[in-house]
Amino acid sequence: MKQVVIATKNKGKAHDFEAIFKPLGYDVLTLFDVAPSMDIEETGTTFEENAILKAEALAKDLQQLVIADDSGLEVDALNGEPGVYSARYAGDHDDEANIDKVLEKLSETPDKDRTARFVCCLAITGPEMDTMTVKGYCEGQILRERQGEDGFGYDPIFYMPELGKTLAQVSAEEKGKVSHRGNALRLLTEKLAGKL
Repeated sequence: MKQVVIATKNKGKAHDFEAIFKPLGYDVLTLFDVAPSMDIEETGTTFEENAILKAEALAKDLQQLVIADDSGLEVDALNGEPGVYSARYAGDHDDEANIDKVLEKLSETPDKDRTARFVCCLAITGPEMDTMTVKGYCEGQILRERQGEDGFGYDPIFYMPELGKTLAQVSAEEKGKVSHRGNALRLLTEKLAGKL
């Protein structure tokens, strides 16, 4: 069976990719499967640069088809922050501290100006293909307090008006239909049609 490596150590994230690549005859692997000690430094200034950095470094090292993503939150009133620093906005990878920092910075911002989006850039490359990228978006607003118990990262404060709830209040299936990663995966599927 052909293989595709997802440049992540997050098994949950890998399940999103399995839904696309299993039907195409690919076995989906993660960094835990192929390079558990590998850690690629994200030195890019955009989501796209970081996704490409990760995909190309891993593809070169493994000589396999690789998909990498870089994702994050952009808040308009914060001039796009936290952006590429979303996971480490308040220092170490600490979701609660990151949320607290966003809420603190927006404490004086009126509700109408608390617009934001999640962005996901996927990069795919391999020994016999040029690097391709796609971006998916998910538009919403930043609430003043957390709502919901599910999800991760900024999900508890990211409200989607069309759903009437935060991403931490939706099922995984529902989230996949509207999330930035789900949208990027659908775009990647369209772009790859007939190429794999």
